[in-house]
Amino acid sequence: MTNTTENSTDSSSTTERRSNFIRNIIDDDLANGVNSEVVTRFPPEPNGFLHIGHAKSICLNFGIAEDYANAGGRCNMRFDDTNPAKESSEFVSAIQNDVKWLGFKWSGEVKSSSGYFDQLHEFAVELINKGKAYVCSLDGDQMREYRGTLTSPGKNSPDRERSIEENLDLFARMRAGEFGDGELSLRAKIDMSSPNIKMRDPVIYRIRKMSHHETGDKWCIYPMYDFTQCLSDAIEGVTYSLCTMEFEDNRPLYDWVLDNVTLPGPTRPRQIEFARLNLNYTLTSKRKLKRLIDDQVVDNWDDPRMPTISGLRRRGYTPSAIRQFCENVGVTKADGVVDVAMLTHAIRADLEETAPRAMCVLRPLKLVITNYPEGQVEELASPTHPAHEHMGVRTLPFSREVYIEQDDFMEDAPKKFFRLAPGKEVRLRNAYIIRCDEVIKDDAGNIVELRCTYDADTLGKNPEGRKVKGVVHWVSAEHALDCEVRLYDQLFLAENPDTEDYMQHLNPESLVVLNNCKAEPSLAHTLPEQRFQFERLGYFCTDRYDSTAEKPVFNRTVALRDTWAKIQKKG
Repeated sequence: MTNTTENSTDSSSTTERRSNFIRNIIDDDLANGVNSEVVTRFPPEPNGFLHIGHAKSICLNFGIAEDYANAGGRCNMRFDDTNPAKESSEFVSAIQNDVKWLGFKWSGEVKSSSGYFDQLHEFAVELINKGKAYVCSLDGDQMREYRGTLTSPGKNSPDRERSIEENLDLFARMRAGEFGDGELSLRAKIDMSSPNIKMRDPVIYRIRKMSHHETGDKWCIYPMYDFTQCLSDAIEGVTYSLCTMEFEDNRPLYDWVLDNVTLPGPTRPRQIEFARLNLNYTLTSKRKLKRLIDDQVVDNWDDPRMPTISGLRRRGYTPSAIRQFCENVGVTKADGVVDVAMLTHAIRADLEETAPRAMCVLRPLKLVITNYPEGQVEELASPTHPAHEHMGVRTLPFSREVYIEQDDFMEDAPKKFFRLAPGKEVRLRNAYIIRCDEVIKDDAGNIVELRCTYDADTLGKNPEGRKVKGVVHWVSAEHALDCEVRLYDQLFLAENPDTEDYMQHLNPESLVVLNNCKAEPSLAHTLPEQRFQFERLGYFCTDRYDSTAEKPVFNRTVALRDTWAKIQKKG
């Protein structure tokens, strides 16, 4: 069968990219000599795992670098690690793995904002020397009070007119650790009456006395995001800083910082905003996702119900499907909500073409073929993929006793039930036509076995004059592989779960674990992340962590048909 191993990136799959307003800007800049090369960056904060929203940014930034290779196109991988309270090396490693798995390569070595702390400190000192920054003693509550509102201007801090000498002294003492957390901060001196609140003397350095996962205890003051990003971009020679629309109000500050320091090179970065990816029935707030982990609603960041890239990977999504989905969503400035069915369609379309077929019975019901010779075993050939002969065939053992799905039998069947019922016939897929003759029940009245007869002349054909509409999948009882199947579904029932009471919207059936499943024996040696279509059931993959040779574990990636495009509200 076709393998998709843990380290596979499906990089052979190509994604046809469409033009968008960002590419139009870049084309104009190159044509007019504004820039001679194209340099982007992907700057995640290592405070959690990347989610599907980040995938759009990854595909955009790295995709543009690939598309403009003839213009020196490259994309830097840079960690925005300026907040040691929430960041860790575990997240750094996970983020790099996600980007690699999606099939992208960054330019040069991995970079980090913490690698520029010395230079950033020098830029801050330069602003103080120019009278463009000052040390402020207001605490957080006072600062909010002084900031004003959207309809009223702010008022100046009592410390705004400190002398340059005093500011330099206080800032040096901040760095030396003389003051406690929150006792002082360094603020840019801009305009407290600006209609843009982001420009009302924002904090650019704060005291935070804790160890950093990269720099250890060297620093006890850390720069803020808006001060760090633009200068890190300039240090790296980034030409296009691509970010989501929530940073549109931050752009004047981005430009102000660049205008008021001595840039380290000839390149001046340009910030361009695009609409973030919002999916219905999906939550992407890292804070809220972390609570799901802390409250043991899910196992970890890579739980297959999580919208993280690692979670989607473990569930069986392919890099090519995620990349194609991001391309289908497109790049615009208009915010909107994308139907989650668009994501499931992307993976379904991918796996329909690439996933080998197999049979697995999730809720087994024993079926005994009474007129089949005892002890006889046939080897039946079945196509690995019905549309792709080059994928070959697999061999299925067939014997007197088989398992079928409980749902494929109904004792009192309605007229349009085309599966098995007393006195009715169905075809066992790629095998024989059988007829149900007898139903065996236990003392409690539960159906435990079916007695059937088969027509030996029906292998691979329907005899003339016999109409058999039903086809059911099966597994030979003697050769069946015991396995566990995890039926994953959407984690939330609400179309917009991103509310304060989001825990009330949890889907109680987001995970159903079936421990007594029976699979065809060809699945005995599957590799981690190997993907299949279980015939008539959906697309599944071998769990990358929990599956063993003794007891394979298969995760449902997606059903054969979309069940979430039009969801009926429950309750």
